[in-house]
Amino acid sequence: MSSDFEAYEQDFGTLTAEITNKIGRIPKLGGEEKTQLVLNVDKQLEEVRELMEQMDLEVREIPIQSRGMYQSRLKSYKGEMEKLEKDFKRSRIAYSDEVRNELLGEDAGSLESQRAHLLDNTEKLERSSRRLEAGYQIAVETEQVGQEILANLHSDREKIQRSRDRVRTTLELGAKSRCPFSTSLTEPRHQSSHYMNSLNT
Repeated sequence: MSSDFEAYEQDFGTLTAEITNKIGRIPKLGGEEKTQLVLNVDKQLEEVRELMEQMDLEVREIPIQSRGMYQSRLKSYKGEMEKLEKDFKRSRIAYSDEVRNELLGEDAGSLESQRAHLLDNTEKLERSSRRLEAGYQIAVETEQVGQEILANLHSDREKIQRSRDRVRTTLELGAKSRCPFSTSLTEPRHQSSHYMNSLNT
């Protein structure tokens, strides 16, 4: 049984090598030539799928004590098969630069022009964005400076007000301290006048 499995392995290696080579050629072709190669690869992939089924059946027939090794090899082949199918799908929609230009003709130049125009617009938008950011930063800094000036003015106003209050308080205290002295000066004068009046009478 293991000899049959190994024979399938050889067939698998041959087929996958051919498929890999053809998949690499597909993007370089166009028209009917590409269509024919795609159909050919699709047919070979189907052969590989059938081959994988045969290999799976062979593994089931191998004694349990030896089966693990073949199962690992089969799993590896399945992974390779999945990769081939993905590469094949991508190759069917891919074109080389030469084929793309041939298919697009004058449109290829138009596309390049549009791409250049788009890049130019993108650069202009980036420059405008940088100018807006710079303007915003200046506005923020100006606002901060204005707030600092207002805060300083408010602080100076409070200092001036406190100085005025201290001067007013000092003047009021000085006025109060002079009042008793002025009263004491006027009282003797008043008493002397009263005494002179009494003598005259």
